[in-house]
Amino acid sequence: MAATSRGGARSTIRHPTRPASSEPERPAEGARLFRESEFQATFGESLAQTLDLRTWLPGDDLAQLYQALEAEVTQTVTHESGLVATIRQRILPRLATRPNAPRAAGVYRVTLDEIAHAHHAILFNGGVEAADGISSAHDTLAVTISQVGVCLVRYFGDSGSWVHRLYWRDLRATIADPVEEALALIEQRQRGARFAEADRRARLSRLAQRAILAYAERVILLEQSEAPWRMGHGNPVALELLSGAGYMELVAAGLRLLERLIGQHRKFLYVPRSTPERGLLTIGHALGPLEYAVIDDMTERLLYTIEERAYDKDHLRMVRAFAEEIGPQLLVGVYRVSRAAPPQLFYAHRDHVHEAALIALADSFLQEHRSFPMLIDLADTLCRTTFGPTDFNDSVHLAYLETDQPYQYLSERRPRS
Repeated sequence: MAATSRGGARSTIRHPTRPASSEPERPAEGARLFRESEFQATFGESLAQTLDLRTWLPGDDLAQLYQALEAEVTQTVTHESGLVATIRQRILPRLATRPNAPRAAGVYRVTLDEIAHAHHAILFNGGVEAADGISSAHDTLAVTISQVGVCLVRYFGDSGSWVHRLYWRDLRATIADPVEEALALIEQRQRGARFAEADRRARLSRLAQRAILAYAERVILLEQSEAPWRMGHGNPVALELLSGAGYMELVAAGLRLLERLIGQHRKFLYVPRSTPERGLLTIGHALGPLEYAVIDDMTERLLYTIEERAYDKDHLRMVRAFAEEIGPQLLVGVYRVSRAAPPQLFYAHRDHVHEAALIALADSFLQEHRSFPMLIDLADTLCRTTFGPTDFNDSVHLAYLETDQPYQYLSERRPRS
């Protein structure tokens, strides 16, 4: 791979830094409020104009809507094209030479021969395995059921699938007096309707579905895959694991797992399906076909994320130490397969970032129109087929049928869906 630029030690791409104090700094209340000027600057019209129905068009006047849409898109694309040219000429050459850039920082291009080699020597011979998962929930008055399923795949066959279900019942302990048991159940369910309790239940539900799913995807990649390279979607340091959804034991378990995956195994590649890092995507739009840029490490991003979460003192020290140790090892970059497809972010270990970028480009090259790794899509398709919400809900409904009460505890939407 021919490099167009290279650079020095650690990076800071204008990401918010950690406060100097040892305790987390919380955003001021005023920072959560939006001013009228912000709405005007963002949307090009005042909030009063938006709320005034006289500025709305009749639903059958689509021609005027199309004209406005076409004008808006044309203006935006023209402006973006000018910015992209400036970024390519003036900004990309500075990636490697800016202060504190990671050693691998810079812009690189791969050849079609390297893509072909990656296909035959790494991807198609089982050198990479990808894990993806899906979560589903069935919420009724009697019980809330959460299902988490994960599939592991490679190009010459799947490598296994795993599923787990959690059952939330309001009252598990049996009370001797049936009247007292009934009153306790009513009280507990009514208490759950209050805002604080409802929020707590919702957070625990997210814990069961998202945080445990994130953990399962990574532990299966680490412990069940036999391939040299492990591939997943998203950020390897998933927010759900870093925060534990408020459950500190999950934070500790997640950090131990990530230290093994990132700090010890090292040969991993993560590509998110979507990202809030719009600035990095803007850099990606300035790349040419089969180019990639290594931009930053994750230290400051992890520290900033930590300061936005709630921890007890012991776990706050733990996550900060994790960020300072693992952050410099974890690099973020962006690649582009063709001009017709969007750029994609990727995460890799600093020792293997160039091979990871080649694998990402080679696998995404197989579906050039999307510029996204096909192996992740295969894992996702298998998982949705095996553990999709339709089959899950049907199995729950079947269980209710066995009780001779098939509809009593279903939501009103279920019978008409």
